[in-house]
Amino acid sequence: MAIEIPEARKVGMVSLGCPKALVDSERILTRLRADGYAMSADYAGADVVLVNTCGFLDSAKEESLAAIGEAIAENGRVIVTGCMGNEAELIRAKFPAVLAVTGAHQYEAVVEAVHEAAPPSQGPFVDLIPQPSDADIKLTPRHYSYLKISEGCNHACAFCIIPQLRGKLASRRIDAVLREAEKLVAAGTKELLVISQDTSAYGVDVRHEERTWKGRAVRTHMTDLARELGQLRTPEGHAPWVRLHYVYPYPHVDAVIPLMAEGLITPYLDIPFQHAAPNVLKAMKRPANEAKVLERLKSWREICPDITIRSSFVVGFPGETEEDFQYLLDWLDEAQLDRVGGFRFEPVAGAAANDLPNPVPEAVKEERYQRLMEKTAAISAAKLAAKVGRTLPVIIDEVGEPDEDGDIGATGRSQADAPEIDGAVYLRNVPAGLKAGDIVQVEIEDADAHDLFGVIA
Repeated sequence: MAIEIPEARKVGMVSLGCPKALVDSERILTRLRADGYAMSADYAGADVVLVNTCGFLDSAKEESLAAIGEAIAENGRVIVTGCMGNEAELIRAKFPAVLAVTGAHQYEAVVEAVHEAAPPSQGPFVDLIPQPSDADIKLTPRHYSYLKISEGCNHACAFCIIPQLRGKLASRRIDAVLREAEKLVAAGTKELLVISQDTSAYGVDVRHEERTWKGRAVRTHMTDLARELGQLRTPEGHAPWVRLHYVYPYPHVDAVIPLMAEGLITPYLDIPFQHAAPNVLKAMKRPANEAKVLERLKSWREICPDITIRSSFVVGFPGETEEDFQYLLDWLDEAQLDRVGGFRFEPVAGAAANDLPNPVPEAVKEERYQRLMEKTAAISAAKLAAKVGRTLPVIIDEVGEPDEDGDIGATGRSQADAPEIDGAVYLRNVPAGLKAGDIVQVEIEDADAHDLFGVIA
């Protein structure tokens, strides 16, 4: 007698916000697949839709609410999770039909809500089959992966509500992080992007406890983590790129620069400076050591000349004067940062900065933002122009189709470029066998303000 196995229930996912939220989405979907759910690529085929929200800025909240509204309109059965989950009353008032609301990285609560909304339909026979534990779902391309090492943050920056959304710093066990990294590299990851709210503070909450890894003791500390990640090898025997994000410039950051010079980790640091003027940094409740930072940048470049420093800056913070802003521009002339992102200050409900005096008019914010972008674009253009004629390693993200002459183009990134946020390297006349994830040597032929252009050497 033939036994009919019930069709798996399907879950759709809309993931908004930062890479840390993307990792949360991957973990939720991995748990659900282990429970027998299938994934749906569209609203129509989903039994329930998850919306992983961002609540960092008011504009992000508006985007999240719009996504919830679209999911309600297109499917009707919606569960909300993520950083906006702490505003459940607002969400339920606007969308009474929402089935459940949970907060950031509350995996168990999300899975339980899905079970309730669309009970798993594996049946008694399928339940006897062991579910795979290694086949994690990835929402990024196969060749790069985000590696989240901690949750939360101990800082009290005036413009930020992350500690309210995600709590205090909670570091993952270093052996668990390294095991995940090893598994990702074995499965095809060529580039690991280390993320957290404060990568430099990794392990502070557990007093940098030691764990055993590969028969030796390793501390729960950024330097030990970087050194161990530098020992990983792909199945082909190559070292993966290891990129450090959200690094606050604590003194111990100096210790990872020699690891970059030795080739153990990618010579790239993402440091959220946010501003340089002492008055603004004080109002932001951030350390005002901009002069010392310039000295350290100089010493880092002496140790590792190819190091790339990326950062982001907020303009129009309450109380920012024209003198403060000019100080920032002058500081950038000195710092010569490689990659810079700019943001106009935006009040967010619950942030201490909302109560500060002397708000900057929107027109002034916009004018300063444009000047910041002009300044940083000029610095970037000069730095990229200096790379013309060099041969650089490039990881391929996408290979195009042949044009009418049969020529194939490709898009990749140098070690100075993180996915989604930095520039790209555009290649001409690549071989037909080239594929995403390949790392090739590229001769740089041209540059503009943000991108490089070249051909495989």
